[in-house]
Amino acid sequence: MTGSRTSRRGNAAHRLYSVVVFVLLASLDNVAIGLVPPLYGPISAGLDVSQRLLGLVTAASFLVSAVAAVGWAYVGDRTDRKPLLMVGTLIWAAGTGGSALAGNYPIFLAAQLLAAVGLGAVGSVGFSVVTDLISPRRRGLVMSFWGLSQGVGTLAGTLTGGILGAVDWRRPFALLAVLGLAATVAYLFTYDVRRGQSEPELAAAIDAGAEYDYRISRADLPRILARRTNRWLVLQGLTAQAAFGSLVWLPVLFAERARAQGYSPATAVVVGSVFATLFQLGGVLSIVGGLAGDALQRRTPSGRALVAAVGILAALPFYLVLFFVPVRIDVPDGAGSGAVIAAVLASVVTEPTVGLSLLTAVVALALTSANSPNWFALIADVNPPEHRGTVYSLGNLVNGVGRAAGNGLVGVAFHGLRAAFPPPLNFAVGLAAFQLFFIPTGIMYWLAARTSPGDIDSVHALLHRRADHL
Repeated sequence: MTGSRTSRRGNAAHRLYSVVVFVLLASLDNVAIGLVPPLYGPISAGLDVSQRLLGLVTAASFLVSAVAAVGWAYVGDRTDRKPLLMVGTLIWAAGTGGSALAGNYPIFLAAQLLAAVGLGAVGSVGFSVVTDLISPRRRGLVMSFWGLSQGVGTLAGTLTGGILGAVDWRRPFALLAVLGLAATVAYLFTYDVRRGQSEPELAAAIDAGAEYDYRISRADLPRILARRTNRWLVLQGLTAQAAFGSLVWLPVLFAERARAQGYSPATAVVVGSVFATLFQLGGVLSIVGGLAGDALQRRTPSGRALVAAVGILAALPFYLVLFFVPVRIDVPDGAGSGAVIAAVLASVVTEPTVGLSLLTAVVALALTSANSPNWFALIADVNPPEHRGTVYSLGNLVNGVGRAAGNGLVGVAFHGLRAAFPPPLNFAVGLAAFQLFFIPTGIMYWLAARTSPGDIDSVHALLHRRADHL
C-alpha cells in the first residue's frame, strides 16, 4: 500500500522539487511586475514619453494579466495544468524579451501586455496546483511561502530594475527573459499533481486508485458566486489592492526625496530602489501570518479571516508614519551602485530617521502580509478542488482592477497635489490617502470570518459524499 501511495502521490523529493519550482516561478512573474516602476525615469527618457504614460503601462499590465488569468484558470480547472504553466511562462518570457528590444512606446506597451497575458497563467493555474500538494493543516504556512515568493519577486524586480537598469534600462528585461526560458525547462521535471489529492476526505479513495474526475463547468459559476465567503474574499481585493497598487510608487517617493536633497537622477534612482526594497523586508513575516492563521483555524473555523482582518487594520497607522517621517539621505553622489547601496545600508545604523523609517515599514508590512497567506488558504478551504483556480482568478481579476486603479489614480493624485504640496511631499500625501482603502478591506475580512465556518462545513460534506462514489 505504501508503494502505491508513493507512486500515485510522488516521492517526497519530487514533491519538494515541485513545490520549490512553483514557488520560484510565482516569484519570477512578480519580478516582471516590479521591474518597470523603478525605471520610469530612464525608460521615459529612452522612449521619449512622460512617466505618467509608463504608469499607465503598469496599470494596463495589471488589468490584462488579471483578465487573462480567468481564462487560464477556467481551462486549468478542466484540463491538464502542467502544459498551461509552461505555455504561460514562455509567453511572458517572450513579452519581457520584446520589452528589452522595444524602440518606441507602442512596441514597449505591446510587449508588456503580451508578457501580462502569460503572467496570468502562472498565478492562477499555479495556485490550483499548489493547493493540491498541501494538506489543509499546513495550508497557511505553505501559502505564506507562495505569497512571500511573490513579494520577494516584486522586491527583486524593484532592486534589479534600479541597479541593473540605472545605466541601461534594457538589461534587466533581457536577463529576465532568459530566466523565463530556464523556468520553462524546470517545469518539465515537476511532479504531475493529482487534483484533490491533498484533501483528507479523498485520501483513502485516491490512494486506493480512484480518480477525482470532477471538473468545473459553466453551470458551477452561479454556485461559486453564491458562496458568501467567496464574495467577501473577491470584493476585498478591490480596496486592498488600491492601497497595495499605490505602493509601487514607493521607489519614486524615495528617489524624489534624494533629488530634493540635490542628488543626480541616476543616483536618485538607485537610492529610491534600495530604500523601497529595504523598507519592504517586513513582508518576510508573512510566514508568521500564515502560521497564526493555521493555529487559529484549528481552534475556530473563523481563524484565518480574523488574522487577516486584524493585520490589515492594525497596519494603517504605521503606513501613515512611514510616508511622513523625514529621511536624511547621505550617499556618494555619482558613485557606483555598490557604493550607494553600502551607504544606504550604513545609514540604517548611523542615521536615526532611517532606522525609525525601517522599523515602521517592517511593522506595517508584517501586519499587512497576514492578508496574503490567509486569503490563499481561505479560497482553498471554502471551495472544492475543481473550483479553486477559477475562484482565485476571479479574486485576482478584482485585485487587478483595484491594483490598476491604485497604481494609475495615485499618479494622477500626485500630479494634482503638486500645486499644494511640492515634491516629495505630494508623493507622501498621495500615498497616505490611498492607504485608507485598508479600512473597508478589514471590514470585509471580518464579514468573511462570520460566513466561512458554514462554507467550510459544506465543502467537507460535499467531498465526503464524493469520496463514497469514487
